[in-house]
Parts: sequence; C-alpha cells; structure tokens
Amino acid sequence: MRVLFVTTEMDDFIRVGGLGAVSAALPRALRSFADIRIMLPGYRDIIEQLTHIQIVGRCPAFAEMPACSLGRAATKDGLPVYVLLCSQLYDRPGNPYGDEAGRDWPDNDIRFARFASAAAELAMGKLDKNWAADLIHANDWPASLVPAYLAWRGAKLPSILTIHNLAYQGLFPKDSLRRIGAPESSFHIDGVEFYDQVSFLKAGLVYASHLTTVSGTYAREITTAEFGCGLEGLLRLRSDAAELTGILNGIDESWDPRSCAQLAQQFGAGDWVGKRANADYVRKQFGLAVSRGPMFGIVARLVHQKGIDLVLSAADEIVDAGGQIVVTGSGEPALEQALIDAHRRRPDAIGVAIGFNDAQARRIFAGSDFTLMPSRFEPCGLSQMYAQRFGSLPIGHQTGGLAETITDGETGFLFSKPSHESFLGGVRRAFSAFMAQDQLDTMRRSAMGRSFSWSISAGSYSALYRKLASV
Repeated sequence: MRVLFVTTEMDDFIRVGGLGAVSAALPRALRSFADIRIMLPGYRDIIEQLTHIQIVGRCPAFAEMPACSLGRAATKDGLPVYVLLCSQLYDRPGNPYGDEAGRDWPDNDIRFARFASAAAELAMGKLDKNWAADLIHANDWPASLVPAYLAWRGAKLPSILTIHNLAYQGLFPKDSLRRIGAPESSFHIDGVEFYDQVSFLKAGLVYASHLTTVSGTYAREITTAEFGCGLEGLLRLRSDAAELTGILNGIDESWDPRSCAQLAQQFGAGDWVGKRANADYVRKQFGLAVSRGPMFGIVARLVHQKGIDLVLSAADEIVDAGGQIVVTGSGEPALEQALIDAHRRRPDAIGVAIGFNDAQARRIFAGSDFTLMPSRFEPCGLSQMYAQRFGSLPIGHQTGGLAETITDGETGFLFSKPSHESFLGGVRRAFSAFMAQDQLDTMRRSAMGRSFSWSISAGSYSALYRKLASV
C-alpha cells in the first residue's frame, strides 16, 4: 500500500513541537505495513541536510501561487522524502511558520496552500511518473488543504487528517480564496468558512475521509465546547459518524536511560546513584546550589497552553520547600522573560535555558525527580512519556494524553483543574512521595517499566489505512 505522509516538521531535519517527533517516528514504524513516503516543504534547513535531491516533477504557477519543483531524496536510513522546492516561499530564516522574532509570515496562506496543492498532485500521480499514492495522510493545519484540493479536483483518493493541536487553525482573510485557487463555492458554513475567515484546518475537517487525533481522551474532549475551539459541532458530526479516531502517540526506542548516549551517566531502574549523577550534572550546568531536595524539570514550549504561568505562581513555594526548578524551551516572549526574571530572583534554585537542545532535554529528564506538565489542554504530550522512561515522575493536569499515560499515584501525579490550588496539590503530593523513599522507589520503577512503543500506534494506523483504502 502506497501512503503519502504530508507534514511540515520532521525531527531528522527541523522541529518546532511534537509534530516533528511524530513525523520522524510514525512513518518509520509503518514501513513494515506500507510503502510510506514523507513530503515536506523545502525549507533551507532541510535542503542543506539532504545530500542528493533528484527533481521528479514541476508544478506550474496556480492562482497567486508561484511555480515550483518537486525533489525526491531519502533519510540516512532510506526513508523516501519528497521536498517542494520554491526558494521564494521556503528559503527563509526563522522557523517553518514565522521569522526569527516569532511573527507568522504574512504569506503563510500561499506557502502552505502551494505545499498542499503539490501534495495532492503528487498523490494523484501527476508529479512523480513512477509513483502515486493509494492514501494520503495529512498532519495539522498547514497540510489540511490536501483533502480539500483532492475534492476540488475530483480525485477519489482516501485521506486522513491528524489533528495534533486543534488550537492552531490557520485562519486567513476571505481574499485568500482567490490567492490559493479555492472555489468561491467552498466559502460557507459547511466548507472552509469560519467566522468570515478561511480556516485551513476546517477545510481538512470537512473534506478528509477520516480524522484522527493523538489520544482517545482528546478525541472526546474536542467534541465539547470547552476544548472544541469553535469547531466542536463539526467534530461531533464526524465522531457520531465514526469518522474521528483517537490513536495515542508513542516514543522511539532511543528513550532508554540504560543506553542513551547523551546522558552524563547511563542508568537503569534501581540505579539511583546513576540518576543522581545526572542531577548533579544538571545542577552544575545551570549553576544551581548543591541540594538533596527534589528537582522539578520542565521541557516544553513556553506558551499559555502549557500552564507555564501556573509554574511561575508556584515557584516560590517549591523553592521555599527545598525544591529546585530547571526549565528549557522557547515560546511566548512574555513567558520567556518571566522565567528569566524568576531565575534572577533565585539563581541558586531556578535554572532557565531559553531554546531547545535535545541532549540537554534528555539530561533534565534523567536528572529531575519530577516533570511539571500543568497544561490547560494536552492532545497527547510526549514529555510525560519521556519523563517516565527516565524515572522523572510527571505532575500533570488530568486532560488529553496526560490522563491516558500517567497512572495517578503509580507512575506520576494527576490534578483535576488547571488552577494554582489544584496544581499545588499535585506538587505537594510529589514532595510527600519524595520524603517517603520506599514510595518514591516503587513509583520510579513503575514509571521506568512503562512501554510507549510506536508499534502499537502503527498497528492502529495500518488497520485504518486498510479500511479506508478498501471502501
């Protein structure tokens, strides 16, 4: 079975959030089930890392979208990768979606509509004369127009859209319709229109053959007004028609503290001296005081969704009780600055590294006793899985994937509301467990024994692929 996996991030080359990790791991886990190929925009970072790109097709200009070429290459382990080559759209500094100051590119509608249109053409067999898809798997709002272009061109190809985070919808003014070559007739409540704007994500929700999201709990949550971001009615319809499925993400096998090369010292369950060596390394790296108290780690995008403000509001109590906090990530400038200010107030107890470094993140998971995840909502979340494998007990809000992957009181701590008091309740339970050595030891062993293998997710996706392709 031939599957085109359309994404705008892949850890091999470029990463902003969890989508990059999923796009690197899930297609690899699916290779035994399908001839699966990745399609990515030809960002500068990707082009620089691919050693040989063969031009296999060309897309003429369309509406206000420029002409471009399609290249084919491969990852180091042989996974086929298509890249859309158009320097005026993708050869830019910054991240895939915005400039170095974090502002969205003003032409993102054209950038990602051009990408989605080309993906539809490739899947239909119109770009690479040696390959066409039996099914197309699009991810998040930047690829959500793929099912729409298939429908507008009359293609009968089955498509899946995976919602990694419903809060990011790709909203543009109505005149985007003309710019991206979308039919005027699609601009209505049952089409791409969303409060008099064009919603790329809604287009995918309407036109995809099937919708998936990254946990069963989140699949239920997004059909409610609280989590549905204004799209809950449409999602309820798709869910009632058995066209919305939650499939939990996994993590790859490199998340094993016994063999992870980036750690200060490798360790397994029960080797708490090895774990402490990582804690000592992290304390030294962040300039924290020597301490026998608990270390609380945060490896996250520093955005409102992640509840970073709740951590800031609880920081003094954590530190006054003998804890230390270590943070790495990037995101909203105001939250970044607030964390830096907290570090300046308590430099011996609060360490902050703005930016993301994979090796540093792994050492924080390995060295910390607890991982803070007070997310207001969390479609799946990967940090709580990484943390458990590395013996750092997650403290998470009981929502989405956190509710599914943290066993309260056994492998971590869940709290019921994204509020200061509720979060502090989880933190206080963690302090109590830290003081009870037997309980801490039992919980760590349980957490480190968890398996979050991608093979489980891949089996579920493979079954869904086969079902859709046979309709």
